[in-house]
Amino acid sequence: MASPNAFMIFLVLIIGVITPALAKEYIVGDDHGWTTGFDYQAWAKDKDFLVGDKLGSHNVFKVNGTEFEKCIKPPPDEALTSGNDTIVLATPGRKWYLCGVGQHCEVGGQKLAITVQALAQPPSIAPSPFHAKKPSRKTLIRFPAWW
Repeated sequence: MASPNAFMIFLVLIIGVITPALAKEYIVGDDHGWTTGFDYQAWAKDKDFLVGDKLGSHNVFKVNGTEFEKCIKPPPDEALTSGNDTIVLATPGRKWYLCGVGQHCEVGGQKLAITVQALAQPPSIAPSPFHAKKPSRKTLIRFPAWW
């Protein structure tokens, strides 16, 4: 008969194998990319964004709700412009992003609002003699260049 500790070790190993398979990589706008004239709210509506996910970006500002609605850009030095920047979704809640180029937000609608959900805790089966690392779900979402 297997001991409870052996079962817990087995469970942790299985979670370690399955968790990376849950990772997703999103390209913002899919084939359209990060561009003007695309409905990013429709694109995001059926996606589940969780704490720990990452947003890759290209000329994107992280803003608050008011700045999002009015397309108000923060100072230029706050822009993510390398095309390889990463925004870690560290806390649950509403998040807003917009393009910082010209009138792309105001005229072209180039902005994205998402809701980030907390990562669900795995059920506890039995006390463990060691502290297993909590599984995480990592997703990379890219805002690709449009040129």
